[in-house]
Amino acid sequence: MSCTNSPEAVKKLLENMQSDLRALSLECKKKFPPVKEAAESGIIKVKTIAARNTEILAALKENSSEVVQPFLMGCGTKEPKVTQLCLAAIQRLMSHEVVSEAAAGNIINMLWQLMENSLEELKLLQTVLVLLTTNTVVHDEALSKAIVLCFRLHFTKDNITNNTAAATVRQVVTVVFERMVAEDDRHRDIDPPVLIQGNSNRRSVSTLRPCAKDAYMLFQDLCQLVNADAPYWLVGMTEMTRTFGLELLESVLNDFPQVFLQHQEFSFLLKERVCPLVIKLFSPNIKFRQGSGTSSSPAPVEKPYFPICMRLLRVVSVLIKQFYSLLVTECEIFLSLLVKFLDADKPQWLRAVAVESIHRLCVQPRLLRSFCQSYDMKQHSTKVFRDIVNALGSFIQSLFLVPPTGNPAAANQAGNNNAGGPASAPANSGVVGIGAGVTLLPAFEYRGAWIPILTITVQGSAKATYLEMLDKVEPPTIPEGYAMSVAFHCLLDLVRGITTMIEGELGEVETECPTVTEGASSQSSERRDEQSESDHMDQETVSRAVWEEMVSACWCGLLAALSLLLDASTDEAATENILKAELTMAALCGRLGLVTSRDAFITAICKGSLPPHYALTVLNATTAATLSNKSYSIQGQSVMMISPSSESHQQVVAVGQPLAVQPQGTVMLTSKNIQCMRTLLNLAHCHGAVLGTSWQLVLATLQHLVWILGLKPSSGGALKPGRAVEGPSTVLTTAVMTDLPVISNILSRLFESSQYLDDVSLHHLINALCSLSLEAMDMAYGNNKEPSLFAVAKLLETGLVNMHRIEILWRPLTGHLLEVCQHPNSRMREWGAEALTSLIKAGLTFNHEPPLSQNQRLQLLLLNPLKEMSNINHPDIRLKQLECVLQILQSQGDSLGPGWPLVLGVMGAIRNDQGESLIRTAFQCLQLVVTDFLPTMPCSCLQIVVDVAGSFGLHNQELNISLTSIGLLWNISDYFFQRGETIEKELNKEEAAQQKQAEEKGVSLNRPFHPAPPFDCLWLCLYAKLGELCVDPRPAVRKSAGQTLFSTIGAHGTLLQHATWHTVIWKVLFHLLDRVRESSTTADKEKIESGGGNILIHHSRDTAEKQWAETWVLTLAGVARIFNTRRYLLQPLGDFSRAWDVLLDHIQSAALSKNNEVSLAALKSFQEILQIVSPARDSEKPETPVGTVPVPVLIGNISGQGLSRPFVRTDSIGEKLGRCSSEPPVVTDEAEDLKLWWAAWNTWHRTGSESTEPPSTFDELTFIPSQPFLTALIQIFPALYQHIKAGFSMADLQKLGVILHSAVSVPISSDASPFILPSYTEAVLTSLQEAVLTALDVLQKAICVGPENMQIMYPAIFEQLLAFVEFSCKPPQYGQLETKHIANAKHNQIQLFAPAEWVALNYVPFAERSLEVVVDLYQKTACHKAVVNEKVLQSIIKTLRVPLSLKYSCPSESTWKLAVASLLKVLSIGLPVARQHASSGKFDSMWPELASTLEDFLFTKSIPPDNLSIQEFQRNESIDVEVVQLISAEILPYANLIPKAFVAQMMTMLNRGSIHSQPSSFTEAEIDIRLREEFSKMCFETLLQFSFSNKVTTPQEGYISRMALSVLLKRSQDVLHRYIEDERLSGKCPLPRQQVTEIIFVLKAVSTLIDSLKKTQPENVDGNTWAQVIALYPTLVECITCSSSDVCSALKEALVPFKDFMQPPASKVQNGES
Repeated sequence: MSCTNSPEAVKKLLENMQSDLRALSLECKKKFPPVKEAAESGIIKVKTIAARNTEILAALKENSSEVVQPFLMGCGTKEPKVTQLCLAAIQRLMSHEVVSEAAAGNIINMLWQLMENSLEELKLLQTVLVLLTTNTVVHDEALSKAIVLCFRLHFTKDNITNNTAAATVRQVVTVVFERMVAEDDRHRDIDPPVLIQGNSNRRSVSTLRPCAKDAYMLFQDLCQLVNADAPYWLVGMTEMTRTFGLELLESVLNDFPQVFLQHQEFSFLLKERVCPLVIKLFSPNIKFRQGSGTSSSPAPVEKPYFPICMRLLRVVSVLIKQFYSLLVTECEIFLSLLVKFLDADKPQWLRAVAVESIHRLCVQPRLLRSFCQSYDMKQHSTKVFRDIVNALGSFIQSLFLVPPTGNPAAANQAGNNNAGGPASAPANSGVVGIGAGVTLLPAFEYRGAWIPILTITVQGSAKATYLEMLDKVEPPTIPEGYAMSVAFHCLLDLVRGITTMIEGELGEVETECPTVTEGASSQSSERRDEQSESDHMDQETVSRAVWEEMVSACWCGLLAALSLLLDASTDEAATENILKAELTMAALCGRLGLVTSRDAFITAICKGSLPPHYALTVLNATTAATLSNKSYSIQGQSVMMISPSSESHQQVVAVGQPLAVQPQGTVMLTSKNIQCMRTLLNLAHCHGAVLGTSWQLVLATLQHLVWILGLKPSSGGALKPGRAVEGPSTVLTTAVMTDLPVISNILSRLFESSQYLDDVSLHHLINALCSLSLEAMDMAYGNNKEPSLFAVAKLLETGLVNMHRIEILWRPLTGHLLEVCQHPNSRMREWGAEALTSLIKAGLTFNHEPPLSQNQRLQLLLLNPLKEMSNINHPDIRLKQLECVLQILQSQGDSLGPGWPLVLGVMGAIRNDQGESLIRTAFQCLQLVVTDFLPTMPCSCLQIVVDVAGSFGLHNQELNISLTSIGLLWNISDYFFQRGETIEKELNKEEAAQQKQAEEKGVSLNRPFHPAPPFDCLWLCLYAKLGELCVDPRPAVRKSAGQTLFSTIGAHGTLLQHATWHTVIWKVLFHLLDRVRESSTTADKEKIESGGGNILIHHSRDTAEKQWAETWVLTLAGVARIFNTRRYLLQPLGDFSRAWDVLLDHIQSAALSKNNEVSLAALKSFQEILQIVSPARDSEKPETPVGTVPVPVLIGNISGQGLSRPFVRTDSIGEKLGRCSSEPPVVTDEAEDLKLWWAAWNTWHRTGSESTEPPSTFDELTFIPSQPFLTALIQIFPALYQHIKAGFSMADLQKLGVILHSAVSVPISSDASPFILPSYTEAVLTSLQEAVLTALDVLQKAICVGPENMQIMYPAIFEQLLAFVEFSCKPPQYGQLETKHIANAKHNQIQLFAPAEWVALNYVPFAERSLEVVVDLYQKTACHKAVVNEKVLQSIIKTLRVPLSLKYSCPSESTWKLAVASLLKVLSIGLPVARQHASSGKFDSMWPELASTLEDFLFTKSIPPDNLSIQEFQRNESIDVEVVQLISAEILPYANLIPKAFVAQMMTMLNRGSIHSQPSSFTEAEIDIRLREEFSKMCFETLLQFSFSNKVTTPQEGYISRMALSVLLKRSQDVLHRYIEDERLSGKCPLPRQQVTEIIFVLKAVSTLIDSLKKTQPENVDGNTWAQVIALYPTLVECITCSSSDVCSALKEALVPFKDFMQPPASKVQNGES
């Protein structure tokens, strides 16, 4: 009607009014004229008003009484048609609000009359409604009359009217109160309303405004009517029902609560009228007991009446809901009543509506809170809130215990309706049915009681069914399960409401100031008061008290009921709700710090998760769980808590092993167990922060479930479904199989969420896990069953997600895991280690704030457990530890910083007995460190690296590791060298700091090699480590370590401070030498069969002794090299000569050791320190002339003690560069030097004499020095001699000679001979022999250029050489050793290990070379005084006599030939000298020697070998000829200077030579060859030349020669005659070969003689001789007839010379006369 004021609407209204009036006048025209007239005058009136007034509506209203009058009259006619028309018109006026108060009164009176006449009842009601709703003009009596009118119509007989009237009454009552509210709003600005206190007793109505007064009167009369009293205001009421009255009261109370709360008058009505009324009406219900017979009580009890009772409960609900604050006491009564109505002896319908009412309360948490504040928290007051909850609990229990009287069969009508069944159950899952059919209805089932669950409301709203049955008079039948379902929802809504409310308020408080956690709540309130006096704090304390009271009031009842329902539930959704309720309660209790209740709820969930009667101590032990067998009182009734029944009809989804020490049978998990488990997970996940100590419960349960389900931990601690092989006992259905990954995921998420817990909660979690783990450890002791690894895995997960605050949990966490690592059960251990190492790795890689590099304490904290693991002896744990180290190095190696000592300590802690794989892994780590991380670690750790690397070298499990570790030490040394300066600076800085600390504490700084600077100490540690490895029992390690040690010292030694070298020499090198010498000399000589496995050992290494020999060699060589190359550093040290002596002593003892290898090497070292061998390596031999000894090069300058040491590489390039630079050699003291050289000579002499001295006895084991050794020994001498020649005396020479002689005499083993002598026929010198000669050569050269006094040594040298020459025919003896000639030694290579034979060398080449040397030397020195005086020439001749006399019998043919040649040379030089000194007699004894020698040679007793060829023979003959020539040239011409006897001997010899002597052994065929014709010729010639020379001084000589000739000629004549005779006698027979040969020989002699005579000066030949020659001619001619052609040709040659004798006979004519 918003448009009623518009001109159009007004115009329309006027038109309608006029048409209505016209219609009225028409209708009443006949029957009711007064009405007609009134109508017509009305038309005029309307028109007039319209014409006169601008505000037409206002004018109409003013005159409304008159305007309405015709219509009222029309109604008075009681004519239906007219009445209807009038009522319609009146309604139109009303709707345009043009009715004044007076007019309204008239209208109502008129309506009353119609009512009393029962006319147009519905129209009446409509009109009243329009009248009262369009405006507020009706008040007081008029209003009450209108209301009564409606009431009266309500009680007519007509049903439609009744219902319409009831609706109208309700609307009218509402309108009355709405007016009052509107009135209040209008006056609000003038005087604001005051909320009244409940204790007001004001009754007066006078102050109320008009609308309020009406409302007041109406409400008061409603109360009167319900109470069956007469009304004060509603005059005219005839009848009334209580039910209708209660409904109206309820609607007013419900719709207009503010009226009662703002007006004292109304609140007074509530207290004084409504509450007593309700209580009075309730009495029949209270007294009634179902089943009590009437006889028992004298007065009959009024039976509860459903409609009233139900409406009363509705009123009560409203009163409690809206006016609780006004009616505290009354509400207490109402609530107690409600609780009573739940009793089992009340009618079912009463219990149902009571539960519905309670449900209405349960969805109003703030109301519940008020109850708690007003009752439960007050002393002497009923604990209303507690009672409500407990009553619900008992109610639920009673429903299970007293089966309801409903029809159980009805339940089965559902048949096989699967839709309601649990989603996860397949059709054949075998849910247990009740009765015949199978049911899948959601239901609770307990000990045979089966109660279906009905869907009754949406959660959180209490939509009641029976409280709404306002039309029912008889109590309805309650379906089975309804009451249970409502009660169930009550509990759920109660929990939801309370928790949501409290948590909301808590949230607000916590945002303002954080709360104190569990256990502190009681003190927290006091503490907070102290903190701040503000109201806010007080308010919070108050709130907290309320919250705590609410929870403590309700938890027991809730838990009892929920546990029971949980056990009985067969529906997944219901179970879920119950669990959710338990969970939210547990969480709330936790937040409020109510430990007992929290633990009780958690225990309930835990029990639900496990199979029934599962033995889990932690659950049975908790205080909370004692509830299960404790009864407590609900309103005086004793109620037992029911413990879960085992026969719940649940689908079994898993069968598994219980986690127990003793293996038990299997246990079954149902789907409900799994559901509970999920809830438990959810609880822990979302509310971990409030769990506190109950983590223990939760985790223990989860552990057992995880075990039964067979989940096993995987990497990172997450649990994955385990292997099916765990045992046949674990059976999982597919349903649970698909759930497992989800459960495992939730489990992981649960521990992931621990990162959001506060520190205290986190500690609770860790402690719980630790104690759980301890239990698991106890169970795993002493049996090899699979342990439960749940706790360990979850400790790991928790640690990993809490890395950001790892410090607070690190110690308890790792401490426990370390214990786990020591557990005897290997699987347990393995996981402990896995967890620990994963945590450490994660901790190090985590991005901490501040980063680890700036938080060293944290880094050490993280690494510490890794170190602690070293105390555990289980190898598997150590392996994990080392793998962890390896991974840390790979990922974090660069940033370990101060953690290095710990990490290195772990590697170093590996002991020898810990198995190969451990050592190998640890070693891998070390390799990684050395290759990649040396530069990143603090320099102070380098020493640890050295120690660790060294310790690996000493491990004897795996040879390769030891060897590689030595390689690492070399790499480390290289690193020291490259980074020397930085390392040194850093170390010095650190040293200074430590020094300072030590001084402050007053202790001395303790570190190895202390006085040396720290960098040098580092080197010394390295050297010392390598030194230890050099005496390792394994040869390969020793070898490698030795090489490395000497290489490092060699390459990097220059970095050391000068003073440190002292330590290197004495503490490192000599110490090492001593140990090696000791070990070598005591080493075992037993043969080692094989080197482990199938490795063959070379025979040169098949005893420990031989293996140690190698080490000794290496060590000695290394030390010697250092002495040689670093001499310039060592010499200035002060005690160099002492060191030198020690070194020489070592060399000597090595050289004299009974091992060829060692002794030889010792000499090499000797050579090296004498700088005979260049210190350069082979690859870079110095480009210096051979003769010079290179000066060792110093690289960089030698600095003093300062830090500026030369950091220059001394490897090949450096040395080459250095060599080119002309650095001066170190200047040293001459005398000092000489002392050193003489010490060396003494060592050499001792070594030489001891080593070459033949042993007294010989057996198989006798040690005979080897050729290379002797060679090396002798080779040392020349260089040594260079330094000592100035003082080298004759005595020294004597000593030398002995050594040389003995050395050469040493035989060789037949094993070695093929290597030393390529073949015995070759004329080669062995190197030893070469060396001996070289030594003598050096000496003689020195003598040559030396001073005069040295030359007396010549004869000694000759003597020595001649002794050697004798070897050609008579090899030397070596003690009593039998030697075979080399040709006879057996070279049976097949029989490898036959005992060696000793073979004398082939001394011929040596003797021959010595002879050549003798000759050479004699050529130079023949005239020297000493040589002459000492009769050297005689000695030479005497020596040569032996081979010359042996001639063909010499061992080698070359010998005598050389001897001859040498003799000739020597004589060519010596004879002139001898002639010079003829007078002195120094050579007297020589001549006889010479004569015998020549004779022995020319007429040797030895027979030429059979296989001598003609050419050979001729060559040999020519040698004889040479000797004769010498005699003719050098001796006979000087006969006057030579003793006569000697000359005579010569002549005799020549004579003997010139006569052909026929060796008897010649066969005939050979005679012609073997006759030395040339030789005889030469002898003749010499004889003749000598005989016929004009220099004949004495007659005696001429006589000798003539006599010789005649003898010769006479002999020839005889031979010829005999031949001719024999030839003639023999006839045709040939003569014997010998005779033929002889005749040929004679013929040749004749021809030779004639030749010789011709050559001789004629005056020297006397005529007698010629006559004798010519006399031969006839005899020769006679021989012509001989038959032998050979003889003929010889004859021819003999006859030809006679031509010279053919002269014409001398004529008598003289002077031209004929």
